[in-house]
Amino acid sequence: MYQSIFLKDLKLPEVAGFLNYIIAPRPICFASTVDSKGNNNLSPFSYFNLFSVNPPIIIFSPSRRGRNNTTKHTYANLLQVPEVAVNIISYDMVQQVSLASCEFPKETDEFIKAGFTKVPSQIIKPPRVKESPVQLECKVIEIKSLGTQGGAGNLIISEILLMHINETILGDNGKIDQRKLDLVARLGGNWYARVNANNLFEIEKPNTQLGIGIDNLPSEIKNSKILTGNHLGQLANVYELPFIDPLFEDEKLKNIFQYYSTNPEEMEKELHEYAAALLDAGKVHKAWQVLLAFS
Repeated sequence: MYQSIFLKDLKLPEVAGFLNYIIAPRPICFASTVDSKGNNNLSPFSYFNLFSVNPPIIIFSPSRRGRNNTTKHTYANLLQVPEVAVNIISYDMVQQVSLASCEFPKETDEFIKAGFTKVPSQIIKPPRVKESPVQLECKVIEIKSLGTQGGAGNLIISEILLMHINETILGDNGKIDQRKLDLVARLGGNWYARVNANNLFEIEKPNTQLGIGIDNLPSEIKNSKILTGNHLGQLANVYELPFIDPLFEDEKLKNIFQYYSTNPEEMEKELHEYAAALLDAGKVHKAWQVLLAFS
């Protein structure tokens, strides 16, 4: 049963509360800016993402404060100096980042307050955060207001000009190793998420050939009481229905046939449970062979 809510019937804090929990996890933009007098500002924003790679465009939003409809120092700085250093946040700096989000007075240097180290940027005025594993030097190409009321966003549309990557997060192939980044993401309330090797998983992307789709799975697989929607999605992401591989051998499969040969219903259950375990381990080919053995 679902509860249906018209957002127009809610107070602003309630709207923010719901949306910040469900539109998540959100990457965090740790934005370094300067005003026309050269005063630094450093502040995190979780309304942030990548929107284009050619040109390389990121967007973040320093929204107007809901309680008093004031704008943030980052927004004011960007109107004066349309450049920003976006620093990617790892887990070992997240508490300092949270500290930098405090509403310090206008000319307070959050680098100092939060204990971060300034690194001069090469082609923009705002400094970078040395502790960040990846730092992006960006120029602002457009600032788009989404309204003048409290809670309205101000989209900062920026082009990445120069990227600095700490070599410690690179793999042997010279590319970024996702497991080494140890990223954090924003959720609702006081909640954050940590993205490290313990909770990462891979999903094989469909190739240039279309997947057969769940609708084309054999009925005994599609209607399984064991296999979940995720399992069916894995099985249906092949470009053609697999055939039984005569060379396929599996000791557990042999044991299932041996012990349940007189009970087809129980055998199907065991085979589907085994296939589910294989799919959970990413072994789609083996799962298919196990399932086809009962067909």
